[in-house]
Amino acid sequence: MAGVFAAWPAAAQFRVEISGVGATQVPLFVSAFRDEAACGVAVSQVVRADLERSGMVRTLTAAQALDERSQVDLAQWRAQGADALLAGSVSRLADGRFDVRYKLWDAVKGDELLGQSKVVLAADLRLAAHRVADEVQEKLTGERGVNATRIAYVVRAGKKFALYIADADGEGAQVALASPEPIISPAWSPDGKRLAYVSFETRKAVVWVQSLVTGERHIVASFRGSNSAPAWSPDGKRLAVTLSQDGLAQLYTLPAGGGTPQRLTSSSGIDTEPVFSPDGASIYFVSDRGGGPQIYRVPAGGGAVQRVTFEGNYNISPALSPDGKQLAFVARQGAAFRVVLQDLGSGELQTLTDTQDDESPSFAPNGRLIMYATRAKGADVLMTTTLDGRIKTRLLSSGADMREPAWGPYGR
Repeated sequence: MAGVFAAWPAAAQFRVEISGVGATQVPLFVSAFRDEAACGVAVSQVVRADLERSGMVRTLTAAQALDERSQVDLAQWRAQGADALLAGSVSRLADGRFDVRYKLWDAVKGDELLGQSKVVLAADLRLAAHRVADEVQEKLTGERGVNATRIAYVVRAGKKFALYIADADGEGAQVALASPEPIISPAWSPDGKRLAYVSFETRKAVVWVQSLVTGERHIVASFRGSNSAPAWSPDGKRLAVTLSQDGLAQLYTLPAGGGTPQRLTSSSGIDTEPVFSPDGASIYFVSDRGGGPQIYRVPAGGGAVQRVTFEGNYNISPALSPDGKQLAFVARQGAAFRVVLQDLGSGELQTLTDTQDDESPSFAPNGRLIMYATRAKGADVLMTTTLDGRIKTRLLSSGADMREPAWGPYGR
């Protein structure tokens, strides 16, 4: 039987391995936060790793001990190549909470950019650090950060499977579901409070929806045949799914709470892996109706189908950017399966990865990063890449194999 937040080995700690150099990055000196060693979380190191992973900021180590109260000579830091300087402190309060304070200075203009204080429980120190990184990134680049968001992914350890929820950097993982049978295709609701996924715990593919607040879960699709590949509508009211109740796998939509499915496609091939466009008007999906698998789109209410991918003979796993302008997918290139980005306006293609077995691309909610699964050094791992492919982050774990990543929305 599957269990909600069931007993499972403690999540292995991740470390972030960052490779590549971004085309344009803001150089930022980051000082160790005063007294952070005493709080058990290296706040400044979390902030540095977050900013590096964004691909938009290049962090430098400030050897000088500073905090948010320091009187700084910004001309001196500018002379050392910095555009900005970040320093702060972590203080334990009488009630056991921690006060995380920081200040961000503009070394080019010679003034203060940002100053904040966050009072948090000890358990939320990493989340506070992620929020510091997001605020700093937005102030320096104008782009909202995603470090305080969450990811979902599936871990396989021997014959056991678990669905994990973790911070965007892979830390703080918790088990949402554990099962002796496979779990696949996690998908976040737009409000970030629910996950849809496919579980084989009843010895067939069944679509479930689970509350991440209460752990309560219910079946939404358990029809004759296979039930798979759930995807949420932007308003969170409906799911697109793949059902084989009438023979070949075809696309349907149904209420997110369960109900009567409405058929969207009728083809002589297999139609699967639906994903809604951000405006809810279209559903992109994979079909082999033309021979090999390609990506198509259909109006969300049904209608004429249009082919979207034309290059190559094997294109699967579509993911749409939050602005609906770009399509990420997995393409077979020779013997390799790689993440490719297609501009939906121009049709221009760019291969983002150089690995061999990529799967399940998923956009960050700001549209600046893509997370995907791949194999590296004999293990299944999760990686992120910037949209130019220049900076990649590998979330390395000493634990079991990780697959099926899904990046959650804002709103945590």
